[in-house]
Amino acid sequence: MSYIDAPELLRSRATDTSEPQHKRPPLYRVVMLNDDFTPMDFVVMLLMRFFHKSEEQAQALMLQVHQQGRAVCGVFPKDIAETKVQQVAMASRSDGHPLRCMIERDGDD
Repeated sequence: MSYIDAPELLRSRATDTSEPQHKRPPLYRVVMLNDDFTPMDFVVMLLMRFFHKSEEQAQALMLQVHQQGRAVCGVFPKDIAETKVQQVAMASRSDGHPLRCMIERDGDD
């Protein structure tokens, strides 16, 4: 039997080759929280190191953390956001600072 004899085979084959629809993973904000003990220069260094911010961007975020109590450092899939929080916590603790970050679900997805 050929496709000419059975056109329905041609139609079903076309639908089988379509690519599956992938859903984007939910995104999470990494939020840096203010404390009164961590030096501002250390915060800037962490923002540049772990969030790949320029010095100007890092300075602006550090001031936002200092003045408003928190700032969003970046938006990532959950596993990457959790890794960023751990990296900041480990670097802070190893230098004796209490700086903390947290993640929260991004409302823009």
